[in-house]
Amino acid sequence: MSGGVEPETPPGSSSGGGSTPVSGKPPRHHLTSIRHCASSARIAAATADFDLDSGTLSLISPTDIRPGFLPVFRSGSCADIGTKSYMEDEHVCVDNLIEHLGIHCPPIPAPGAFYGVFDGHGGTDAACFVRKNLLRFIIEDGHFPSSIEKAIRSAFVKADHAIADSHSLDRNSGTTALTALIFGRTLLVANAGDCRAVLGKRGRAVELSRDHKPSCRSEKIRIEGLGGTVFDGYLNGQLSVARAIGDWHMKGSKGSRCPLTAEPEFQEVRLTEEDEFLLIGCDGLWDVMTSQCAVTMVRNELMAHNDPERCSHELVQEALRRNSCDNLTAVVVCFSSDPPPQIQVPRFRVRRSISMEGLHMLKGALDSNAAS
Repeated sequence: MSGGVEPETPPGSSSGGGSTPVSGKPPRHHLTSIRHCASSARIAAATADFDLDSGTLSLISPTDIRPGFLPVFRSGSCADIGTKSYMEDEHVCVDNLIEHLGIHCPPIPAPGAFYGVFDGHGGTDAACFVRKNLLRFIIEDGHFPSSIEKAIRSAFVKADHAIADSHSLDRNSGTTALTALIFGRTLLVANAGDCRAVLGKRGRAVELSRDHKPSCRSEKIRIEGLGGTVFDGYLNGQLSVARAIGDWHMKGSKGSRCPLTAEPEFQEVRLTEEDEFLLIGCDGLWDVMTSQCAVTMVRNELMAHNDPERCSHELVQEALRRNSCDNLTAVVVCFSSDPPPQIQVPRFRVRRSISMEGLHMLKGALDSNAAS
């Protein structure tokens, strides 16, 4: 991985994964080039069998969790410029950390993977720089791997300060950042901004991050406690997120506490066989669909063809059909080589009853008719 500060990516160009930026308008279906995984040969598709009657979801396949369960990592990604004039989203997918880092790989506790999405604003410099350097900052931090959360927190701040010190980057550009670092069964999500991570757990959406909007109650309290204001949903009337890397025109000196912070929030999960996939995306996706909608769609697609790359493409296309007005980026990470198992809703009799309020309304109507 490159150790230096990367020059600005011209507006109208894009770079995802580890590819070299190319001049001209970004492709509409740009896929990351950082990919270190086994062949994505499609496994026989399973057909979803749903019943629309109400009831509790139950699995047709056995649900026992094996004590020795260890996830495998395979991912797919898709990015689209959307209706914007140029692309500011970036993302990275590393399915095999040991293979990716090579001889520079420090001792790590288990087979690992790394994923990230970065939603830039005010230009492409910050997002491009963070995408290229954040993993290196994490691995090189003195807390890694003994305290991974401290290493990630330090890496976010280091990236923020590097943009402030750079003579080749626009220090006023900024980016949100969401990363997912996985070692064995331990998944650690770090988020600063309004990108989102959602776990698909047997068809149920489990959000692993919180959107850092200035109007969010806890963020608003933090902002106002540090002398900032929230006006019409914007931090100091300028920025629609409460946490971001870069944006030094809105920050004080390095090390000082200010309303706009680059420090991430964390969520750690111990993966089981019920955890089928992870979905991470920039806010252009979440502006037009709920987390549950996205998980349901991805699960159905995986049952049909078991290809996470096609799933990410379908998510982006669905967001475009729903008239998303932003750049779009989606990453789908599967934790098994097999497609998700079928689920069914058992049929049972539904007892219908009427509430006391309903009885009163019905009695009133009947009395009214009798009087007339």
